[in-house]
Amino acid sequence: MKDLTLVVMAAGMGSRFGGLKQIEPVGLNGEFILDFSAYDALKAGFKKVVFVIKEEHLDIFKETVGARIADKIEVEYAFQKMDAIPQGFKVPEDRTKPWGTVQAILAAKDYVDGSFSVINADDYYGPEAYETAYNFFMNSENENEYACVTYPYVETSSKFGSVKRAVCYMEDNNIVKMIECSISTVDGKAHCEPLDGSEPFDTDINHPVSMNMYCFKNNFFGYLEDFFKEFFENSTNLSKDEALLPDCVTKNINNGNIVLKNEITTGKWLGVTYKEDLPYVKESIKKLIDENVYNENLWK
Repeated sequence: MKDLTLVVMAAGMGSRFGGLKQIEPVGLNGEFILDFSAYDALKAGFKKVVFVIKEEHLDIFKETVGARIADKIEVEYAFQKMDAIPQGFKVPEDRTKPWGTVQAILAAKDYVDGSFSVINADDYYGPEAYETAYNFFMNSENENEYACVTYPYVETSSKFGSVKRAVCYMEDNNIVKMIECSISTVDGKAHCEPLDGSEPFDTDINHPVSMNMYCFKNNFFGYLEDFFKEFFENSTNLSKDEALLPDCVTKNINNGNIVLKNEITTGKWLGVTYKEDLPYVKESIKKLIDENVYNENLWK
């Protein structure tokens, strides 16, 4: 098996956060959540990281997290561009943002040689999650067997508003359905509003959700390309619609193309959806440093 790559989706501006939250310092020496993700992946056995970013953010990424990790792990930068769409289609004049997580991963295609994991830039998944991903790759021989690392919804919620998560449904520890939702905690339940506009529903606060941490084989790029083209063919609102990764995964599960294993981690998740989440994340990182999970100066 070729060396494992970590693909980090970092092109979002974070509208609810109010800025470029991917490069908000959380460590004691200015480290970002991105730093801890790259560190944990490297320690688990990954050899390369690809940051999917907006082209205008290249310099700031290179000068910060890029400069800190370039001599520790191979680094590449891929750009998620508005006009990187299938042939025969045009970008609507009123389109204001890229096309979603499917396009973000496709942007990394030329930089990935072999199997890869995908993560969000603004989510801290914990060392155990990367160890779980690495072990999956070491033990999986079926090219169409992928995995998703899931967490209980309540462990990924925010006290300051709703969050976007993919609600996962299992059969025999295989994920058979994913519904991308905006979720809030209401009366002790997870109130889920599907992003596709379908009927809202409630579920248990411990229901497993995806935080976009996946383990894919290289052939997944072909499924992504097919889905992205179909998205443009079928969308009724190209000004606002997004091609979402859980929808692509679910479609290929339903078609029998892939099997998606549910990989459960006991590790701690942290994330910054709103500015108000930031103090808790910083406090939690400091506690992990005090517990010797990380060095005070991460990369020294």
